[in-house]
Amino acid sequence: MTNTNITNFRKNIYKLLESAVEYNETINVSTKKGNAVIMSEEDYNNLIETLYISSIPNLKEDITEGLKEDIKECIDEKEVKW
Repeated sequence: MTNTNITNFRKNIYKLLESAVEYNETINVSTKKGNAVIMSEEDYNNLIETLYISSIPNLKEDITEGLKEDIKECIDEKEVKW
């Protein structure tokens, strides 16, 4: 994470935004009234998806149990009805 103040952020906005987009660098910008976090849209979407998946009860346990199953015991993906 890169930490900067608002003055330096203004001076380097293009470079900092490019760093967030190209290298998924999170930028913490401090101001007199508080801090703001800048991240790429990709990172933001991933974070929201992770929060959503984490909110589904028992999903983690279901996935963990599924990973323990022998692949030979699983049905073929063509048989799955979506």
